[in-house]
Amino acid sequence: MTDDSFALLHQPRRPWIDPDLLQAAFVQLAAAQHPDRVHAAGVAEQERATRLYAALNSAHQCLREPRERLRHLLELEHGGKPAALGTAPAEIMDLFPVVGKICHDIDRFLATADPALSPLLRVERFEKAMAWTEQATQLLDQLRSRLSPLEGLARELNAVWDAAPPAGSPERTRALPLARLEQLYRAWSYLSRWMGQVQERVARLAAD
Repeated sequence: MTDDSFALLHQPRRPWIDPDLLQAAFVQLAAAQHPDRVHAAGVAEQERATRLYAALNSAHQCLREPRERLRHLLELEHGGKPAALGTAPAEIMDLFPVVGKICHDIDRFLATADPALSPLLRVERFEKAMAWTEQATQLLDQLRSRLSPLEGLARELNAVWDAAPPAGSPERTRALPLARLEQLYRAWSYLSRWMGQVQERVARLAAD
């Protein structure tokens, strides 16, 4: 059975959580359960506090990242891990070939590195690297812009979760738009993955 990170941090199960409120809840709970507060207690109490503090940290890491929060919510509502991502959702599929091409082109450019280049050719290579970095940065901005409507949808879905029957109720699954939530999770996952791939190329260009 999956531990409920929402319950551990005293948060309602929702697709969207205000980051500042989540941070405040975590800080308050973590301070109250910090192992240093029971340093004079017995071994069993110290171990319990350490386990709980670690669980709070893990729950905070999960809920503060939208992709992980959506995955966790799906896991809780379905009673198991979400299905494999499959193909990218249609609303972001247009970016798939764009990301693939720029990553391929940058990899090909980086593969031509030659430490024996003359100073003149080094300047030329630097200028090409800067041009690729600019293109990659523009693509990152484009990918980030696609996250905004996903965030809006997550906020809208909060009302559905707030009105749903309580957790454990047999009517809850039928009342929740889990297919829509899974679509949201898939879109967020692909965008996050693509952003990571492009950011990795930017870092490699900087080190070239």
